Amino acid sequence: MIKAEWKKLILANYIVDPKVLTPYLPYKTEFDRLHQECFMSLVGFMFLNTKILGFKFPFHVNFEEVNLRFYVKYFHEGLWKRGVVFIKEIVPLPGIVIVANKVYHEHYQTQPMKHTWEFLPGELNVSYQWKHKDWNTLGIFSGSHPHSMGTGSEEMFFTDQHWGYTRIHPHLTYEYNVAHPAWQYYETKKSEIHVEFESLYGKEFAFLTHQKPYSVFLAEGSAITLKKSAIIRK
Repeated sequence: MIKAEWKKLILANYIVDPKVLTPYLPYKTEFDRLHQECFMSLVGFMFLNTKILGFKFPFHVNFEEVNLRFYVKYFHEGLWKRGVVFIKEIVPLPGIVIVANKVYHEHYQTQPMKHTWEFLPGELNVSYQWKHKDWNTLGIFSGSHPHSMGTGSEEMFFTDQHWGYTRIHPHLTYEYNVAHPAWQYYETKKSEIHVEFESLYGKEFAFLTHQKPYSVFLAEGSAITLKKSAIIRK
């Protein structure tokens, strides 16, 4: 079990053709859609006060993460579980990569990273950068006053996710639980995205480099708990 805080999350959300994502779709899940469209999100945030099995490990407590993910749902015991599938997660610490890939069967990689949190009068400047050949940037200028996310809102669709699903092979899925309360968000003023998607994620995602996001917003985040859950098999 991992406990931490996910704070100041930038979400850049892109409409994508589901054919691009079908090879990554875990067994027994299906695409979760907004306005009949499939979405991917590039998400940057800070992991803070991280504890693994109740312990803080030196130099692995506070760090950046950037991930590329898409949205799925899984029908189980009469209910839909809404969750995400990660294409890749990037962090600056190899110890986190070892734990996440082994325990949660995820797709973490280590790259140099840095971030900016600047609190200006009436404005927040938040950015995350990671180096793969050159520096990539995901940044936002937003208002400084947080707002509640309305039920059924677009912001809620992208953040009200409490399950993670990993495709192990065509007939085996790993499921884990992500517990957190509803988040608040900030009004977007301007965003900055400079990412070489092809070199980072593969040629099938090269189109995202030049595609304008459907939306970009900053979520405040909260304390979270990651728990191992279940294996879904044929």
